[in-house]
Amino acid sequence: MHVLRTPDHRFDNLPGWPFEPRYVTIAAAGAGDTELRVHYIDEGPADAPPVLLMHGEPSWAYLYRHMIPVLVAAGHRVVAPDLIGFGRSDKPTEQADYSYARQVAWMSEALFDHLDLRGITFFGQDWGGLVGLRLVAAEPDRFDRVVVGNTGLPTGDATPTEAFLNWRKFSRESPVFPIGGIVNGGCTTDLAPEVVAAYDAPFPDDTYKAGARIFPSLVPSGTDDPARADQLAAWEVLRGFTKPWLCTFSDADPVTKGGERVFLREVPGTAGQPHVTIEGAGHFLQEDRGAALAQVVVDFIAATQA
Repeated sequence: MHVLRTPDHRFDNLPGWPFEPRYVTIAAAGAGDTELRVHYIDEGPADAPPVLLMHGEPSWAYLYRHMIPVLVAAGHRVVAPDLIGFGRSDKPTEQADYSYARQVAWMSEALFDHLDLRGITFFGQDWGGLVGLRLVAAEPDRFDRVVVGNTGLPTGDATPTEAFLNWRKFSRESPVFPIGGIVNGGCTTDLAPEVVAAYDAPFPDDTYKAGARIFPSLVPSGTDDPARADQLAAWEVLRGFTKPWLCTFSDADPVTKGGERVFLREVPGTAGQPHVTIEGAGHFLQEDRGAALAQVVVDFIAATQA
């Protein structure tokens, strides 16, 4: 496995991102002696139960810059990692180096084996939910509550939306894959040029984009998908998850529209919770309505503390 590491200077003076980078080194599952460096930020009181924020495709922890200050001001510890292939985390250069199972294993080692997070409030969007909910299912005792927005845990049974199929085709075939422009296109208002540049920062050229390119093709979309058995096993655990679970999907995301229904139907912890639609937000609701979304999480934690 050949691995690239984005030069540190690419992250200098990013708007709204004053946070200190932190790193853990993990084994690259299934890749011999290769090691991978995982980047994360860790803000707020170290002795507080963590709020774990997980990003998706093709963004990085920068997506949470509007939410982190609100959560920290409310007294919470905030941990936001970059998935392998994104942000300041290491980037294997071959698309074949990436799989759903490997992403789950990599994040499990970083967040559980190294950081030993417990008492977690989880928030995940897009692939942050696909990976993070597998972590919830693997070790549910580490989690006190779950919040999801614009994400899912697909098993391959449902027919993918036309919007998703178009996105997957674009990721496979487009000669140009503009990360910042893709994030901008998933928001309801145009991002400032310097913010678009911040999303491009982890990717100096196309050799760094193997993960970003392949992720849409790793979403289970048929019953022969290699991730299907693990997905079904995760759902069996989540169908017994009785801790508080909140859905915060947005009103303007064609990719995940209606995705909250399966959680409301299948996960007992959703019963009686104040589920909310985040209005005026596209796929990247953390960009469009980050501060408001963070306050929803703050209020949810306060209302569900023992």
